[in-house]
Amino acid sequence: MPFVRVCALSELEDDTPKRVELDSTPVALVRTCGEVFAINDICSHANVSLSEGEVEDCQIECWLHGSSFDLRTGKPSGLPATRPVPVYPVKIEGDDVLVSVTQES
Repeated sequence: MPFVRVCALSELEDDTPKRVELDSTPVALVRTCGEVFAINDICSHANVSLSEGEVEDCQIECWLHGSSFDLRTGKPSGLPATRPVPVYPVKIEGDDVLVSVTQES
């Protein structure tokens, strides 16, 4: 799957995740730290949506057990999660946010 438009940049609020689905892949979009990030929306520890968690310092926190994941790498920064979640490349073209779920970063 090539890059696909998922939303307008103006639709993303700073530090407020937005859930989208691309080719049956749940993705959390996050505008923070002056960039837009795309990370798989499912916590690697429990089957819950990361887009329902809080964002701080380029990390997204799972609301259920408190594990945080780096939005740039997908790596967890604390227990109970020990496995990273996939992150996806993002391109901004004008006001369009484009994501590719076939290319993991």
